Formats: sequence, structure tokens, C-alpha cells
Amino acid sequence: MKRTRLSPELETAWVQIQEYARGFGLDFFPIIFEVLDYKTLYEVAALGGFPVRYPHWRFGMEYNQLSKGYAYGLSVIYEMVINTDPSYGYLLEGNEMVTQKMVMAHVAAHVDFFKHNMWFAHTNRKMLDEMANHGSRIQRLVNRYGYDEVENFVDLCLSLENLIDYHAPYIKRPESEVEEPIVEDEPKGEELAVREFKVERNYMRDYINPPKILQQQREKLEEAQKKPRRFPENPQKDILLFLLNYAPLKRWQHAILEIIRDEAYYFAPQGMTKIINEGWASYWHSRIMTEKMLQDSEIISFADQHAGVVSVSSGRLNPYKLGLELLRHIEDRWDKGKFGKEYEECDDLQVKRNWDQKFGLGREKIFEARKLHNDVTFIDTFLTPEFIVEQKLFSFEYNPGTNYYEIVSRDFKIIKEKLLFQLTNFGQPYIYVEDGNYKNRGELYLRHQHGGVDLKLDYAHDTMKNLHTIWTQPVHLETVVNKQPKIISFDGSEFRETKLDKPT
Repeated sequence: MKRTRLSPELETAWVQIQEYARGFGLDFFPIIFEVLDYKTLYEVAALGGFPVRYPHWRFGMEYNQLSKGYAYGLSVIYEMVINTDPSYGYLLEGNEMVTQKMVMAHVAAHVDFFKHNMWFAHTNRKMLDEMANHGSRIQRLVNRYGYDEVENFVDLCLSLENLIDYHAPYIKRPESEVEEPIVEDEPKGEELAVREFKVERNYMRDYINPPKILQQQREKLEEAQKKPRRFPENPQKDILLFLLNYAPLKRWQHAILEIIRDEAYYFAPQGMTKIINEGWASYWHSRIMTEKMLQDSEIISFADQHAGVVSVSSGRLNPYKLGLELLRHIEDRWDKGKFGKEYEECDDLQVKRNWDQKFGLGREKIFEARKLHNDVTFIDTFLTPEFIVEQKLFSFEYNPGTNYYEIVSRDFKIIKEKLLFQLTNFGQPYIYVEDGNYKNRGELYLRHQHGGVDLKLDYAHDTMKNLHTIWTQPVHLETVVNKQPKIISFDGSEFRETKLDKPT
């Protein structure tokens, strides 16, 4: 396993890149670069960028897939950086100098994004140490309870790691809290607390607090006590948190589930900002290289490398390309004043095409976008019909008649909706905990917020099996199958479906 620091030549280039990047306004944590041979780089990549993680077969599978891709010439990892303070960037040994410089400029922009984007503000900047601690804790559990038992439970938790509330760190949700204890000693009969007004004069007592009214209040409280308690009080999207609070877990199982959940929240902002983050890094590596760092002899090589980064293949969305071009589009619009009421109400296409108020606000606007937006808000705020036309974007669907995927629309609204649908919640279904005491039997009732796309039933069945293993009681899922509201239930041995006249 070969790991080295930067050579004098690379160190000199990095000093220059830092100077130019800060001159452009980038501000980043200290970055420590290491040059790794391809085996070590792919090992670290398989571990999510962290040299030390808990033992699990998934990381070996990832390494096998990545290393074969490299060996067969199908894919190459040029750069890797982790969101910590200080940040760590990894370079592939043997890359030519122009590639290493491009990667270092790219990494500097990533770290600037990590530091200033609001969606990363809550993340643990000491996650390198935390990952090592997680690995040590799980290894101790392996030593105590055996590898197979711990690994099987880690498998369960990893299969559920996306059942979190991606926006929970940024807003306070009532469903993430339990207002009252679920099990408590309730007062009985006359001891039930009813509302009585303060009485200054004793002869007014029966007038201010009529005994009949007080008795009615007690009867209402007694009736409410007889009804089964429902928890959570509000639907809860963070299913892992619900399991941590209420599932009958052993202490070591609770520790593992907590680790998986913590890591899921750490990685979540990277998935939420893939387009704008990669676009930001590509934008700045392009400018730093073309305006400052390139030598004449490196131009062709850089152009080839950069083209590979932003190339578009048939039927696939390249986040590097989309993010880069949309940032350039924003910069151009705000430089020329192509926004606001006057511009929007202009009906002359030629006038709009040549519009230039020379505002010069483009740089300021893209830095604002870097600070405030994730992919969903970025696309929703800045995507325009002009951009759709310039980038030749379209929506397509599979045609079973021709057995081909075909263009179905170039309409701006449809394309934008499809993009936002793919990005919202990572394109995953919204599942909520509705009731942890369904039918007053301790069964788990989940609800799928149906957005027009049915669940993949094989995935849903596997997820329900794993939830049942943790919850230990039957699991029910309200969803829509072929436009028919249904409840899918799993009792530990078989699945059954029940039709609903109306969703509950």
C-alpha cells in the first residue's frame, strides 16, 4: 500500500493554485494531498474516501468493481476529496502533470463548496476520526458477538440507511419529537386532572366551577384513556430514528444502527448537491487552468481531460456538465441583466438574445448560488427555457412498440418537472411512520406518499422483511398499486394485500 506526499514539483504547483483560487474569491479549509497508487486509491474510494471504516463485505465488493473498471480501461478515478477540516485530497500516482494540476484545482473548489454551502453546515468536520471510532466500535462488537451476527445486522441497517429525513438537520419537525411518554402511570377516576378556575370566594365555587361540567370533563378524559394511544403523534419520516427510539434492540444493535444513521446523515448533503457541487468544481478548475496554470504544451492534454469530465453520453445526465453550464448561464444572465420584470416581459426574441445591461453581477450571483442552494433549489430557481434550448435537453421514454427509448418532449415545463422529480429525495419514495401501535397491537404502520409512481414491489417486500426483523412485529405499508390504494402486510412469514376504499 503506497502513500506519499506531494513531490516538489507538485508542491510548487499547489502553492500557485491556492494563490490563484483565493484570488478568484475561493476560501477553503487547509487541504492535505496524498499521492496513492491505483490499488490504494481504489481501496480508499471503496471506503467512501476514508482510509479506515468498519469491516463489511460491501466495501470489498465496491473495491472489486472499481478496480476491475480501472484494469479493463472502463473508468478512472482522477480525484477524491473528503469533507473534513483539514480536508484530504487524493491524487493517482502516474498521472501526467497537467492532470494533477487540474485535479488540485478541482479539489480546492470542492472544499470551498464544503466550507460555505449551507447544506454542509451541520456536517461533522472531524469525520475522519469519527469514522475510525465507528470502525473500532464495530470491531469490538465483532470480537464479542461474532462476525456473522454483527455482519448480518449491519446488512439489515445498510438496507434501510436511506430511510432518514434528509431535511431534518435544517428544520425542526414536530414528528421527530415525542411530546409525552408513551408508557406512563395515568391517573384514574377522580384523580384525573380537569380544568378548574381559581375561586376567591367560597360561595361562588359552584357557579364558577359547576360540578356537572367538571364531571363531564372527567368522563371525556376517561373515554380518551380507553382509546389506544397512537405514536408518533405526527407522521415521522426519519424511520431510523423511530427504530432507535422504540424498536426492541439490544444495546449492541442500537449502537450499530446509530452509527449507520450518523454516517447516512453525513453523506446526505453530497447526494443533495451533486450537480451544483461538481459544476462548481468544474467551473473553477476550468478557469484556474485556462487563465492561470496551463503551459502551452499542456493545452491539448487539458482540453482532452476536461472534455472527458463534461462529456455527455446517450440517455444519461452528466452532473458535471449540467452544473458547469448552468453556472455559466447564471453568470452570463446576471452580467448582462437578463432577469427581472422588464426582461421577462420582453416579447422580441432578437432583443432578448442581444440584451446586455452590463450589470456585471455574475460572479456575485454564482457565489450566492454556491452558498444557498442544493440541486433541487438550484434547478428550480435558475433553469430557464433558453438554457433548455442551448443545451438541447429533452425528456424521453421507452416505447414498447419500437423497443427503443424515444424523445417525447422538448417542453420546458415537462423537462424541469422530470429533473426535479429525479432529484427530490434522490428519486426515492417518501415513506413515513404513521403508527407504531397499529390496532393497539404494537404493529408498525407505514405510509407511502404516492407521487404518481408505484413502488417496486420486490424492493418494498425486501425492505419490509428487514423492518420486521428489527421491529419483531408485523409491518404494514399503505401505498398505491396499479392505481388501487392498498395495504401490504408482512407478518414474518407471508405477504398479503388488502384493498382500501380510501387511503387512511
